[in-house]
Amino acid sequence: MNKDIIEGQWKQLKGKVREKWGDLTDDEVDMVKGDAQRLAGLVQERYGRTREQAEKEVNDFYDQYRE
Repeated sequence: MNKDIIEGQWKQLKGKVREKWGDLTDDEVDMVKGDAQRLAGLVQERYGRTREQAEKEVNDFYDQYRE
């Protein structure tokens, strides 16, 4: 999913992000603003994933909402 589409839909996706990664705070999710790299970094840090695992998880999540 391209960056502009994700950022444009971010308000709708924030709730889904919180459902999937419930350990992230509202402020952290707001800070991401749809940026997959930032979200992957938070997932990596919070859940102890490798960078590759976190990026795959985030990309798979975003792919679900591709138009």
